[in-house]
Amino acid sequence: MQQQYWVGDFYIDVSRNQITYQQHTQTLAPKALAVLSVLAQYQGEVLSQDKLLDAVWQDVIVSPNTLQRSIVQLRKAFGDDGREQVFIKTHAKQGYSLEAKVRWDDKSTAIPKSTLPSHSHEQTEQTTASELPVTPTKSRRPFWYTISLTILGGVIAIGAMTLLDQPKSDTFHVEKLTALTATDNRENAGIYSPDGDYVVFHRYEDRLCINNLWAKHTQTQAEFQLTQALNSNGTHTFSEDGKTLYFVQEQDCRQPITQKQCYQLMRLDFAKSLTSPQQPTSIMECKNSRLRSPSWMHGGHLALLQQHQARWALIRYTIDSKESLVIFGSENDNVISYAYSAKENLLALTTLNTAGQYHLQLVTPEGEVRSKVAIQYPQEIAKYRFIYPSFSPFDEKLVFSTGRQLFTLAYDGIINKVSLPLDEPMGSPSFHPDGDRMLVIKGFYDRDIALLTLSEPKAGDTQGHANQPKFDIIERSISSEGSALFQPNGTKLAFRSQRSGIDQVWISDGTTSQQLSNFAMDSYIDGLVWAQNGQSLLTSSSKELTQLSLGGNHLHFPYTVPIEQLFDWDSEQQTALANIRVAGLLKFAQLNLSDLTFTILRDTPVNWAQRTENGHVVYTDQLDRFWQTGGVEDTLIEALIDQGSDKRFMLDNYVLYGVNEQFELWRYHLEQQQFTKLMKLPKTLDYLTDVRGSTALVSLRINAKKELAELTISQ
Repeated sequence: MQQQYWVGDFYIDVSRNQITYQQHTQTLAPKALAVLSVLAQYQGEVLSQDKLLDAVWQDVIVSPNTLQRSIVQLRKAFGDDGREQVFIKTHAKQGYSLEAKVRWDDKSTAIPKSTLPSHSHEQTEQTTASELPVTPTKSRRPFWYTISLTILGGVIAIGAMTLLDQPKSDTFHVEKLTALTATDNRENAGIYSPDGDYVVFHRYEDRLCINNLWAKHTQTQAEFQLTQALNSNGTHTFSEDGKTLYFVQEQDCRQPITQKQCYQLMRLDFAKSLTSPQQPTSIMECKNSRLRSPSWMHGGHLALLQQHQARWALIRYTIDSKESLVIFGSENDNVISYAYSAKENLLALTTLNTAGQYHLQLVTPEGEVRSKVAIQYPQEIAKYRFIYPSFSPFDEKLVFSTGRQLFTLAYDGIINKVSLPLDEPMGSPSFHPDGDRMLVIKGFYDRDIALLTLSEPKAGDTQGHANQPKFDIIERSISSEGSALFQPNGTKLAFRSQRSGIDQVWISDGTTSQQLSNFAMDSYIDGLVWAQNGQSLLTSSSKELTQLSLGGNHLHFPYTVPIEQLFDWDSEQQTALANIRVAGLLKFAQLNLSDLTFTILRDTPVNWAQRTENGHVVYTDQLDRFWQTGGVEDTLIEALIDQGSDKRFMLDNYVLYGVNEQFELWRYHLEQQQFTKLMKLPKTLDYLTDVRGSTALVSLRINAKKELAELTISQ
């Protein structure tokens, strides 16, 4: 199809997704320009919705609303009017026609009419919906829709944002930023009550993994503790009448079979909790599957994500009958996230299929798929990054954050950046029922790198409790430092840090530190390993492998699967251990970097893995049990039952060091099978990251500041 042509006095450049008028250029969604190009090929003729849908959205299931949205975008670009219709005309129950004159490049030829599909496209509506009118300009100049966000207090700088297809108003402003929970605690998971009078959120204690539910009145600022005791409470949702809260609570399974945690769906009387903290009631328990992210739907139903083995499905749980059924889930699709719109009674799912394709699917609570489109990532978002969008008051748009950037996701899969980068991370956007306010979570995570002296237990103290840990902070900033590693055969230290505002690899010689990597905005590192000669490092950044040389040369390994977490690297054999995502599911694998192949070691992911000097692998499974490879099958290390945790472990020759859930540092000789507890560590320990002789490197949490903030929006 012709890439450049004229519609009236407007120059169309399809290759750049641009429309230009009198040196004013605006960018449109590719699908909108594709609709225009088809109309231009048949200028003056009426094309039905079916033919336009089949011509532009081939092999994609979409509703006529998607086409109508593209027509609205085009009319705005032309300064056209939905009533006057100078450029694009609506023919009731027939379709659309392009009325303006079209001029083609002389070297180009129009596509023959025989290529236009003639078969019928399945419709969800019988007639064309009326387009929302746009005020015309006398000069027919392009019509720009902008949202300029000006944040008070100097905390967050949000730039102007453009919503080209926002029909309701041409300008929105954020009048102010209000810190709702400006305390010394860590708050998260904020939502509004259905009447908008309260904000309900989590407030955590020092261990970070357990919390209470709290509420705050948005007008009086009065706070109320809702739950009686600290627990591992997940995200929460209100019943439609605002009287009840539902959330998932994690608890240790008394007899773990397939998972270490059991998941209970809890109910809490909100009105009573405002008077005094209440004990929530369990209404459902899962011992062999995981639950998360409940959301109330019309008709007394809850939507929930449920995981069986490695695959997530969306289910509907009916409160009264206590019955559940699958809304969406199959062997071909893994549900990554979802959001529910009470206004539209519609679910928006992000899904990953076995071919590694990422889709946005709009689904009814009964399981009917209204549309399925590929999510089209812009350059600003890493290609393997998952997004977690929520519904917004903007027309057919969802909103999500990648940390320092905000984006909209349209129903047709198009992502647009709606703000300039933020001065500090701000995520989890959630809108007020009136649409004039937005809740966000902002804050920072400050942890430092410490050198820990390992000492033998005192005589007669087999538990090692008498030893007091001796820490020496060696790398600190007001941001997050971690994953520190001793340089093999050297004195340098490698670590990851966010001190420059982005997760990067740094090198320290004990006196000065310098940044080694230069990863893009919103990058995140999941693994860092030295080469055996100490002259380079292998890292997984944004799920892609890169070898960083101390001399400044970088080598990218273009695997066709995402590298979810890197554990170990044998630089001489050019093999690595990692969790990777294959056909949409996580698996533990050995990577061959020489030919970019991999071998699956386990069909399920592991929590952590290290390689011994003789090539055997020690890993922990989802129950935090230790296993060692070698022989006919992997062997469970019986002596380390109940010694695993999420604090990782390290190998120094054939000696294994780890931290259990009681924060006790221990040592185990693999050959001698000798177990020793060394000392009790503080609960501010995040990870054990390396061991060399009598010293260890650890990450210590200094401060974890998260708070709720509210952006007030005016039109």
